Amino acid sequence: MSEQQFTEQDWRRLLVSLGEDPNRAGLVETPSRLVTAWKHWTSGYAQDPAELLKVFEDGAEEYNELIVIRGIPVYSHCEHHLAPFFGKATIGYVPNGKIVGLSKLTRLVNCFSRRLQVQERLTIQIANALMTHLEPKAAGVVIRCRHMCMESRGISTEGEETVTSAMLGELQPNLALRTEFLALAREA
Repeated sequence: MSEQQFTEQDWRRLLVSLGEDPNRAGLVETPSRLVTAWKHWTSGYAQDPAELLKVFEDGAEEYNELIVIRGIPVYSHCEHHLAPFFGKATIGYVPNGKIVGLSKLTRLVNCFSRRLQVQERLTIQIANALMTHLEPKAAGVVIRCRHMCMESRGISTEGEETVTSAMLGELQPNLALRTEFLALAREA
């Protein structure tokens, strides 16, 4: 087994270091579950955004208004404490002759959120991937998340939301388009 892989034995050692007995009934299968869980929670490293964003030219050549998808689930882990953060993303773009399958935008969010992250980087990675692979006239991303590193430790504040945004292409200089996107991204 590679030294780079975190194994069941490593998780057992962690449990012991916490003062637990990894052989107790409730913990016997925990190391195996943790290996599986962390493979899933970090599966985004193995994904290529270019492969996720299947582009269609048919049907988009006449459309030049915003396309916005709201309420995309975000579930990630902060790189500072490995604590979860979760919330919702809104993605919008103005096509430039090409559109993308709508489910692919959720897959794009999953690709980047299933990596150790900070919310600021997550937001710009999604926007940059859209600009690179879809080549729209504009792309915008707004993410709202609660961070367990703030809620469950340290300052221990419950329910605070962190909001980040990225506005690329025509969303930067065009105040009317930017305002429209932010209005559509606002929670109902």
